[in-house]
Amino acid sequence: MEIILIQDVPNLGFKDDMVTVKDGYARNYLIPKGMGILAIASEKKKLAETIKQRAFKEEKLKKEADKIAEKMTDIHVKIGAKAGTTGKIFGSVNALQIAEAIKSQYDIDIDRKKIVVDGAAVKEVGVYTAKINLHKEVRFDIKFEVIAE
Repeated sequence: MEIILIQDVPNLGFKDDMVTVKDGYARNYLIPKGMGILAIASEKKKLAETIKQRAFKEEKLKKEADKIAEKMTDIHVKIGAKAGTTGKIFGSVNALQIAEAIKSQYDIDIDRKKIVVDGAAVKEVGVYTAKINLHKEVRFDIKFEVIAE
C-alpha cells in the first residue's frame, strides 16, 4: 500500500515522502496515529504541488546554511567554566553554552537544537568536538575548548 507521510517516521521516511508499506502497518498504525495518508490520485497531485513550491524555499535555506558553514570552518570556540583543581568542571557544558559562545565570540547565531555534542556530557576541561546540523545536507564539526575560569 502506498502512503504519503505527514511527518517524519524513524526508519521509514521523512515528511512528504511516498513510501510503500504493508497494508496492516498502514491501516493499524500510520493512518490512525496521523503519520500518513493514503496515496490516492488527488493526494499525489497535492504532494507534487507542495514539493514544487517547497523546492525554492529549500534552496534558499541551503544557500544560507552553506554561507554559515563557510564562516565557521576552522573556528575554535572557547568556553569558560568553573572547575576544581583536578580539572573536573562543576556541572557540564551543553549545546546552549556552545551556541552562546559562538554568538559572543564570532557573532554567528546558531540554534542550540542544531548542535550535537559528541559522546557523553562534557564534564572536564579539554578540547571536544560538536556536530552542527544546519540543514539536511549541510553538516560540519567544530572544535570547542572548555577552560577553567
